[in-house]
Amino acid sequence: MDPEVSLLHHCAAWRGLRQSQVQVEISEKYNCQMDVDLQHHIEEVWTARISKEPWLFNGAKFRLHSFHAATPAPESTNSMHSQSTDERETSPLLTLRVGITSYKDYLGTNWSSRADELRKRGEAELGNSQALLAQPLGVGAVLCTGDGQVVFIRRSREVAEAGGKLDIPGGHPEPKVVCERLGETKIDLNLLQKTPEAIVAELFSSICAEIRDEVNIPLCSLGEPILMGIALNHTSAGRPSAEFYISCSLSSDQVRELYWKGGAEASESTDIVFLSCKELSHLNVSSSLWSELCPSAKGAVLLFQTVKPQVLL
Repeated sequence: MDPEVSLLHHCAAWRGLRQSQVQVEISEKYNCQMDVDLQHHIEEVWTARISKEPWLFNGAKFRLHSFHAATPAPESTNSMHSQSTDERETSPLLTLRVGITSYKDYLGTNWSSRADELRKRGEAELGNSQALLAQPLGVGAVLCTGDGQVVFIRRSREVAEAGGKLDIPGGHPEPKVVCERLGETKIDLNLLQKTPEAIVAELFSSICAEIRDEVNIPLCSLGEPILMGIALNHTSAGRPSAEFYISCSLSSDQVRELYWKGGAEASESTDIVFLSCKELSHLNVSSSLWSELCPSAKGAVLLFQTVKPQVLL
């Protein structure tokens, strides 16, 4: 086992979940618990960071509080195809309970020097080690090309986390984007509570947008995102990330050519690397390449190996 990462939940019973099988419940009660001392600490951390990195932006994020997963029927444990098409398309199998947090809160909790202390306080005072942490929900993708190659990108050494490491395309679903699509310029919790399906749509579409911006692959070349599960990054106090499997109709040579032309977020990485699906299936802590992977990539690899979403191809 790698101490940097663990799996919070996997969707192996269904070989991954489609958008119609996931639902969201959003509420203020799922926000990070705050007190005056913690708010003061977050402000101190943020002020120090932006004095060194003035380009940092304090965007709102969705905070993963908890989840509920349906218990698979005995006949469905071996293959998603044992369910009827109607059941697979209409039955919510995973409910994510989310609140609202921010990048500033993340830097001042999960990513701060006091993260361990906050986890202990949360457990002792609130019975939940994550209660005082921002826990922003990220997204990532095992992106497989038409010729069976999985895409990794080498993170720039200028990024805030895991500089120089190999990563998968990824980022965060954005509350602001959801509200803007619903015609509201500000983040409106009441609006989000009335339209939770829009949050699910952003969760699934945001990973495609990240692939477009980071790898420069057009959206029309990407298949339907399949949710493999949720991984935890323990280098940032157990920050959660929803990891997807996405097929791409382009070959690895075509993807490489597009990548070097540069996308909207080309500055975040310096190189593109490919591994075959077979190589990915056997990658583990004893592999020489494993130490080059950042925690989010490790979590996605573990989920890929557990869920085996390739049966959906």
